[in-house]
Amino acid sequence: MSRAETMKQQAHVVSTGMYRYMHRREGVADIHDVFIEKSVFRVLFSCIGAAFLLGSVCRAFLSKETLCLSSFRSVAFSAIIAKWLQYKPVKKESLIIMPAFGVQLLQHFWSGRAHRQFVPVSKILKPVLNECVSPVTCYWSLALLVRDEDEIMLVFKKLHPPVKMLVPIWQALCTFTNSDSLSPPEVLE
Repeated sequence: MSRAETMKQQAHVVSTGMYRYMHRREGVADIHDVFIEKSVFRVLFSCIGAAFLLGSVCRAFLSKETLCLSSFRSVAFSAIIAKWLQYKPVKKESLIIMPAFGVQLLQHFWSGRAHRQFVPVSKILKPVLNECVSPVTCYWSLALLVRDEDEIMLVFKKLHPPVKMLVPIWQALCTFTNSDSLSPPEVLE
């Protein structure tokens, strides 16, 4: 059996409409990737929203009339629409568990740039699966409690994958850190 066939057998893929989760092993490394599904329409609408915002701002400031409440309302509405249509510049976020070394967090951007952050195994206290609630939204996040840090370290900083993708990653981190954790949260389909 070839190496490519072995890798294909070891890969585990879960997909939703917006995100795709892939788990694989390369040697002793345990790799968890979360991809954002790129939508051509979303990128196109984002550009149209930005152009609409720019046009509204230019019209408001270049008009011969004085600035009035309706021009500010138009600019605010355009900004909200442009932000709502904005696509995420992150292509994928990865978590690589390297036994005896630690955890590496990777962010890959559509521009080709990558951001890496390494956490040694000696600094990891415990992985935490949180439900984040704000007045506007509710989502799940995965974080690491790190020794000698004031704040928790988010694993997926830009993407907010669903909990059914985060649970296997959390369980792998619990196994890696030998954490005695509660059972995973109930996942509603």
